[in-house]
Amino acid sequence: MAYPQLPVPAPKRKRKWPWIAGGAVALVLIGCIGAIGGGGDDATDTSIGEDTATAVTEQKTEKAEEKKEEKPKEEEEEEKAAGIGDPVRDGKFEFTVSKVKCGVDSVGSDLLGQKAQGEFCLIDIKVKNIGKEAQTFADSAQKAFDAKEVEYSSDSSAAIYANGESQLLLSEINPGNSAKGKLIFDVPAGTKLTSLELHDSIFSGGVTVKLK
Repeated sequence: MAYPQLPVPAPKRKRKWPWIAGGAVALVLIGCIGAIGGGGDDATDTSIGEDTATAVTEQKTEKAEEKKEEKPKEEEEEEKAAGIGDPVRDGKFEFTVSKVKCGVDSVGSDLLGQKAQGEFCLIDIKVKNIGKEAQTFADSAQKAFDAKEVEYSSDSSAAIYANGESQLLLSEINPGNSAKGKLIFDVPAGTKLTSLELHDSIFSGGVTVKLK
């Protein structure tokens, strides 16, 4: 007995959409990773650029500060120091040096005078009391220096002969008044005084006047 043949079912087609979707997702992931990687590089490059600019600026600032520090302190002091004709103040006194004369062998007269051990330097000075009380000027508190910073004290006995009637030695000066006279320094022959250190008393800090 013959049996009827049953129809053979057609083979099922494989679904392609899962593979397509998976590929799309992979492409998106690759793109995201690439974007993240690129962004990281840009951020790094920017950071490096900022650090380099900061380092260059700091180096320029350091060099500028070094140049300022290289300037000798002696030059700064010379720029600040007053000179002949400039009024300077220390304590209750204002000093003005008007003239310097060195190479003098003696002061006074033949009968009443004094000869120098080396040579005299005569310094004309005006002293004004800018305080509110009388103040005594003492020439013994004043100092002179040469280019090698050798210190010289004033010669009070020679100052007596050099000043004559215009005695500045131990003069008491009232507020607002002034006194003029000469400071005398006995120095080795050929010495050139370069500065004075003037004081209103032996205890004051003093003020410097350049003589050159």
